[in-house]
Amino acid sequence: MELPPLLRQGVDDALAGTPLADLSRAAGALSARYRAEVRDGRFHLSDDLAARAYLATRLPATYAAIRAAMEAVAEGRPDFAPASLLDLGAGPGSALWAAAECWPHLQNALLIEGSAAIRAWGERLAAALALSVEWREGDVAGNLPDFAPRDLVTLAYVLDELDPQARGPLIDRLWALTGDTLLIVEPGTPAGWERVLAARARLIASGAHLIAPCPHALACPLVAPDWCHFSRRVARSRLHRQAKGAEVPWEDEKFIYIAASRHPAAHLSARVIAPPRAGSGQVRLKLCLEKGAAEERLYTKRDGAAFKAARRADWGEAL
Repeated sequence: MELPPLLRQGVDDALAGTPLADLSRAAGALSARYRAEVRDGRFHLSDDLAARAYLATRLPATYAAIRAAMEAVAEGRPDFAPASLLDLGAGPGSALWAAAECWPHLQNALLIEGSAAIRAWGERLAAALALSVEWREGDVAGNLPDFAPRDLVTLAYVLDELDPQARGPLIDRLWALTGDTLLIVEPGTPAGWERVLAARARLIASGAHLIAPCPHALACPLVAPDWCHFSRRVARSRLHRQAKGAEVPWEDEKFIYIAASRHPAAHLSARVIAPPRAGSGQVRLKLCLEKGAAEERLYTKRDGAAFKAARRADWGEAL
């Protein structure tokens, strides 16, 4: 997956003239903070150079993960056409751009971001979009103002930056601000899965309908050390590769998400929760099933149409 052309051009313009050595150093420091899940009271994107490093090395991946999650929402709710968006911890507007691509009739968006450095770049990038966008400074973990509910509410790559005791109340507040659908995206790590599981339980208790990825609202059937996550391949630009000291022109972004709505989704019998394993005349799929179980199934040519569907299925797709 690649960034939309307008966003790609905006990022290229933002990074023009930035010394590669400075960008690489800032990218390394940023990556270390994210991996360690540092919570020291400082923004990860605390200055302009850190913000530029994020644009170069993390924006393509976070955009791809959020866009993939939104595609699953659109598949589960083909009638859903949000006109308004509220994004908390918006960063440079990854969710805004993904929503505008997924739902072209989006009309307005309110984005809340505490870091002045990345918010400034987000505002500059969003100026290229043909919709009404308002940016506000705000503490996601604090007392949010009384916003009007929005059709779509998003919280992407934010829970991992919050103290555990702040997460539950935030989920409750976001659900209250959700007019239709709430989407939460986290890194596809065991810890990210645990955070999403906690949010999932809270939303179910609040009466939400799960849209994706789960085909049921029962207890998650996976047990540690296994965990639920998905992957999206991301194209790397030349500068992206240079800033990361990488050679291959792509990377795989692992992510986990939960989408909940005030309206039920289309019936889903199963979702593929691991990379398919194909062989000669057969394919094995690890599935999460609507009955609340996870199991591996073998499909062969003798299964006819089911085999053809299984052969086309990819990790994260619904059956």
